[in-house]
Amino acid sequence: MKALITGSAGFYGKHLCTELEENGYEVIRCDLKAEDDIISMDIMDSDMVLDIISQHRPDVLVNMAGQANVGLSWKKPQLTVQLNTIGLINILEAVKTVNPKMRVIAIGSSDEYGNLKERGANVVEEMPVSPMTPYAISKQAQELFAQLYNKNFGMNVCMVRQFNLGGAGQAKGFMIADFASGIVDIERGQREYLSVGNLESARDFTHVKDACRAIRLIAEKGHTGEVYNICSGSTHTAQEVLDKLISMAKVQIEVRQDPARMRPSDTPVVCGNHDKLTSHTGWKPEMNLDEIIKDALGFWRIP
Repeated sequence: MKALITGSAGFYGKHLCTELEENGYEVIRCDLKAEDDIISMDIMDSDMVLDIISQHRPDVLVNMAGQANVGLSWKKPQLTVQLNTIGLINILEAVKTVNPKMRVIAIGSSDEYGNLKERGANVVEEMPVSPMTPYAISKQAQELFAQLYNKNFGMNVCMVRQFNLGGAGQAKGFMIADFASGIVDIERGQREYLSVGNLESARDFTHVKDACRAIRLIAEKGHTGEVYNICSGSTHTAQEVLDKLISMAKVQIEVRQDPARMRPSDTPVVCGNHDKLTSHTGWKPEMNLDEIIKDALGFWRIP
């Protein structure tokens, strides 16, 4: 099996390439900037996208490219929509031309559901979506286009609603990475205190390695046209995450709340249900929050 991964140099993309190669896939890595084994591919350049897909003709294409930072989406909504929505349309158009039966996996977000506080702990894919951020809107639009191409052109597309990720290699701008990197800076004497935002929000965290295994299984066993939650099925508040990290710190950590880190619209509770994914592919999460935090902290402690 040959898989083409856009955004392969990113946190999620790197781990996915490793997961696929360890399971016998030939992996074509694509990202904006060419490196040793990475092909330069700008998903905003429709001609380039078509050329690369035509040349390599993969069996599976997973779109990991895009703008994944919710906070940045408030500052740059146009860029967010261009990368997350228009970028996927360019990919779908190319795949439609080259091989409409190619398995395409579009990576969306749990943010598409919106405020889940009143919906209970088990959010299933059939629940109505209500995106509350520019990022979430861009991902919901992406999903709608994926469904459109599936229904109208018979394309072999699966959609993912990815809940919060964590693990080694995640960039700053995400909760666990921000907390872990800040604590390591304090350990090294590079800052005096840790600035935080809303600590009451609750999130469903999945280890990136578990998520990549889910993507591989969706590529192999997912049902065409389906949307799948990738989640752990349990929640932890930002305060819980911070407390666990502080307990692993080598020095005393002072915490200060920074109003600038409070988002204009922050979803209070996010918790998913992965029953459909489990039923269709056999996937279940294997790694817990402690392992996510340990791997994240270990990564930032690397000299």
